Amino acid sequence: MNASPERRWLAFDTSTDVLSLAVARGEQVWTQTLPGGAQASSGLIPAVLALLAEADMPLASLDAIVFGRGPGSFTGLRTACAVAQGLAFGADVPVLPVDTLLAVAEEARWAQVQAGAVAPDAELTVLALLDARMDEVYSAAYRWEPVPVFVPGTSHGRWQEAAPLQVGAPEKLHMPDDHVVLQAGNAFAAYGERLPRVAPGDLRCDALPTAAALLRLAPALWAQGLAVPAEQAMPLYIRDKVANTTAEREAMKAQAQFALAKAAAQP
Repeated sequence: MNASPERRWLAFDTSTDVLSLAVARGEQVWTQTLPGGAQASSGLIPAVLALLAEADMPLASLDAIVFGRGPGSFTGLRTACAVAQGLAFGADVPVLPVDTLLAVAEEARWAQVQAGAVAPDAELTVLALLDARMDEVYSAAYRWEPVPVFVPGTSHGRWQEAAPLQVGAPEKLHMPDDHVVLQAGNAFAAYGERLPRVAPGDLRCDALPTAAALLRLAPALWAQGLAVPAEQAMPLYIRDKVANTTAEREAMKAQAQFALAKAAAQP
């Protein structure tokens, strides 16, 4: 975990069929993984409050609430944004929205580093892919660039966008023209050979936008001034929005604020 000792974060992602949740206090990290999808709307708030209690961290003590803003499941994104808004309003803390495909890239890079397949300071380009349903995939490419001087307690590098986020048929994807490319995401089982072929020297791995990846990304994004007020916790859909999203977000936000008030009233 790359946060300084005083930093406190709550992070969650509900953009896929997995609900990923984590909190961090300095170098200490608590994580939990639960079923996502339709269950995320009812399970996220209790899971957040329980994990914060386990870590002995009041919501008001957080530096920010970090969440995956999309793209991904419409229902999951609405849930994440509404809960982030509700909890942030009630605790008077900012939110830190993160693109889910960047979280996929970071999770994949971290897994390869832990497995010894990639050095922490090695240049790497990740083509992040998420199943968008409807016979399409979400994609974006990111380049990991090592920093000139490594400072203990910080990251060995930084992410730069190599290709913009888009949605389309898997056959229309193009591999980035870089030395080593890692394809990562959850689209391989569904689309297989329809995705770009892996060239010699390139890699491929399954990866999801985890809350742990959000925590690793948070310090750099925070330093870039990307934290925003609670009311700016908005989803990134890519596709057209569906009806009633505003009403649903308001309902979830109210639920989050009610749960926070109830928890605060307990002895």
